[in-house]
Amino acid sequence: MKPTALLASLACLMLAFASTSASASTADPTPRGDGNTDWIFADRFESRPPNILLVIMDDVGIDQMESFGYGGATPPAMPSIDAIADGGIRFRNTWSMPECSPGRSVLLTGRYPLRNNIYQAIGPNDLANSQISEYEVTVPKLLKHAGYESAMFGKFHLAGPDHNAAGNSTPALLGWDYFEGWTGGLPGSIDTTAGGIGPAGTYSCGFIPDTASDPVHGADSGACYRPEANGDITCAELAGNNADGDSPGLQCLTDGGILVPNESCQAEAPGQLAWERENAHYVSPLVINQNGQLEEVPLTDPRGRGYRSTIEVDAAIDWIQQHQASGQPWMATVSFSSVHTPLHHPPAGLTPSGVSMDLTSDCAHPLNMRRLSDAMTEAMDSELGRLLVETGLAEPGPGAEPVYDAGSTDAVIVIYGDNGTFGPVVKLPFDPVRAKGTAYQTGIWVPLIISGPMVDEPGRDVEHMINGVDVFKLFGELAGLNVPSLVPRQLDSVSMKPYLEQADQFGLREFNFAQGGLNLQIDGGVNGPCVFNNLCSHTPVSKSVCEDNTGVWWGQGADDPGVIQGDLEHCWQVNQVIYHDDPDNYEDNRITMGWTVYQAVRNEHFKLIRNSALDYDPATDGSVLLDVEEFYHINQAAPVPLLDTEDRNLLDGEELDPVVALNYARLTQEINAILASQINCPGDGNDDGKVDQTDIDNYHAITAVWSGSSTYDFNLDGKTDEADLQIIMDNLGTVCHTL
Repeated sequence: MKPTALLASLACLMLAFASTSASASTADPTPRGDGNTDWIFADRFESRPPNILLVIMDDVGIDQMESFGYGGATPPAMPSIDAIADGGIRFRNTWSMPECSPGRSVLLTGRYPLRNNIYQAIGPNDLANSQISEYEVTVPKLLKHAGYESAMFGKFHLAGPDHNAAGNSTPALLGWDYFEGWTGGLPGSIDTTAGGIGPAGTYSCGFIPDTASDPVHGADSGACYRPEANGDITCAELAGNNADGDSPGLQCLTDGGILVPNESCQAEAPGQLAWERENAHYVSPLVINQNGQLEEVPLTDPRGRGYRSTIEVDAAIDWIQQHQASGQPWMATVSFSSVHTPLHHPPAGLTPSGVSMDLTSDCAHPLNMRRLSDAMTEAMDSELGRLLVETGLAEPGPGAEPVYDAGSTDAVIVIYGDNGTFGPVVKLPFDPVRAKGTAYQTGIWVPLIISGPMVDEPGRDVEHMINGVDVFKLFGELAGLNVPSLVPRQLDSVSMKPYLEQADQFGLREFNFAQGGLNLQIDGGVNGPCVFNNLCSHTPVSKSVCEDNTGVWWGQGADDPGVIQGDLEHCWQVNQVIYHDDPDNYEDNRITMGWTVYQAVRNEHFKLIRNSALDYDPATDGSVLLDVEEFYHINQAAPVPLLDTEDRNLLDGEELDPVVALNYARLTQEINAILASQINCPGDGNDDGKVDQTDIDNYHAITAVWSGSSTYDFNLDGKTDEADLQIIMDNLGTVCHTL
């Protein structure tokens, strides 16, 4: 059960008070970790650290990026991002993690997934033990030491709202002074009733198309009813497509309304209109949190109705403009929801290439999905360009591309992809069956662009290995902070600032690492089985997310006619029922198991991958563990890189030659060392490496207001209770590790 707003606020206050994470009041700044208090306030010193704009793209892998040398035959147009890349550095060898939440977590904590158990996208069943802990030093907490004020706009997906005492207040708990967006992160399903106008399934894109696209259900005119901030419902009559080609239905949806087709406005809105129904990238449960004051915006509020990328950028522009004259350094994170599924038509005016003209009203058609992905990427880029211009970070250009001069600004811009691209929309020659949700190159190789006034020789490429964890340390370096001294737990970051300041900087990483898997749930539970074509996955967090990603749900509540038996818990059980249904043809009918543990490590030329999953064993009528190790020669050549495709596994061929064998041995040693570096420490709920009075105090602070899941739920039963306190007492005085 979710806490009430009061309980969430109390929990947030108590946990923040108990937290050992270092934070500093902007009114009374503390040293930067090295005794140096320069750059704290502009009115006290001649200079201050730069402002920071962090842009996170959702499900945009490097395969989409023409400016990196890829993009396939029809790359999406990204003139704003291209302008920033031309004014900065393209890091062409960057790894994130295979999925949304871990990809964002490593960026904002500087720590690999094994440190905080965030291995896949956080869902409603994942315990607080697989969310960013209130004791972590996040980027906004770190930057408070240099006087920064921080805000985030858009997708959060780092902690809560489920199984967390803070609920929707988790952004404030983790250090953000202002948040406006979606804590759960994932857009809802497309409303195929278009706001209650037709039966479910009538409008696969969530709006009424024109009659040219759908002669049966389309409409070229209608009454657009729209909720206003004061609670009134207003109406405007629409006729014909607009200049950009949007139908009246899409125009109305973009404006936050619901179109009643072929009707004129009435004094009272029709009772059938479903204002409380989510609609993917257009109607979402917005959360606003300013300095700990939480507002959960209802779906009837116009602030949460409209195209998400536009809402995200509008909020960022307002906040940045308010802070630009303060003299206090700021960091704004624009965490785009695009281009995460469900793929949804953006307003055509945001797509400079005209790709929207090729979209159909069938959002489930594979070809249309690829066009939708391109259109959403272009729309995101257009909104980013608007943000740059309206905040003065760029000048308007003669066309779609803003005029950007990094040297004339006081801001560093960082653009980052949270994970690889969703398989059905991957650009060739990248591998669509080894994409997002895997540790293969297409799943973890992401774009990273950094631009700012301190960049030496802008417009260049850096081919050295970078990991998302390294960007965390860069933020601290930009602020002049001694990062290791301010983070009382193990960091995985390597310095990045030298790459900005020296064009000939040698590589600072010897190895790169990525991993994914299953998050922690009550009593070892997992997300239900979802089958994509011939592969079963535990990645989708629910039935609706499975189906939004073109999968067939075999878990609780399965209702697809192709499912032999629903209400299954594990993917291996899918093969069990397939075998029992037709044992003679099992080998032809069986489903491939998607990996539930996937890890990768690489050096300059080679990559080692370890995958494992449970499958069905007919001999025992139970599960059997599959462990697979693969080894590849890879590179970043453009436009055709050497990828870790199935046909290139070096362990499938002849005996390795001595040089290749040496690389294999070194990578084996490195991955073993990384995996062994996180020591299990029962009773240590704040991850400081020891079990002491602080853990007892933290436990009591939590249980004074909350009894559900927390970082002190050591036995993973979804409760923080006396059994967990006993684990602290049994291990009191233990020192597991020191930094």
